[in-house]
Amino acid sequence: MNAAIDFYFDFSSPYSYIASEWIEALAARHGRTVNWKAILLGATFQAAELKSPVSYPLKREYSLHDFERSARFAGVPLKNPEKFPIPTQNAARVFWWLHDKRDATASHWARHCLRAYFARGVDLSDPDRLKELAAEFGLDPLQAEAVWSDAEWKARLKAANDAAIAAGVFGAPFFMIDNEPFWGNDRRAQIERWLEKGPF
Repeated sequence: MNAAIDFYFDFSSPYSYIASEWIEALAARHGRTVNWKAILLGATFQAAELKSPVSYPLKREYSLHDFERSARFAGVPLKNPEKFPIPTQNAARVFWWLHDKRDATASHWARHCLRAYFARGVDLSDPDRLKELAAEFGLDPLQAEAVWSDAEWKARLKAANDAAIAAGVFGAPFFMIDNEPFWGNDRRAQIERWLEKGPF
């Protein structure tokens, strides 16, 4: 059986959102499954001594333009959110709770939140809006709030960030396939080639 694809994503990453819309289908075509891994880019940026491209004035307008253009190219609806980037640790903690408790629903929660933020402009950093999203998803919103406030799930997300950094992850989306790293939504063609024919 072919090894699963590790897919590292951040809830505030537009390229993670775009990749989240194609990675499952691509993997399935090649007999692979996907291990979704929510991380915080802030942690990886700090470890790699990097900053978001939108924090540089020279790169900001291009980056915002490219987010929307890349989404159009992929056929994915995206409108740059009014608040960007945002802290998304609460959504990520709920992800890991679902992952560890009810694995089959974790990736669905990830797509639910990514679509809400990038297609509908729902601010994932607003606890009330996130509770509304939890209710839409079929979770008890008060339970979701209890999860993201719980020290256990705060520690779980930190452990996931630390493990990602130890694996060499410095951005998102980041894919690990047969111990081969691929960074970025724009590596889709290389990933497909690897899955079709192996190392190149």
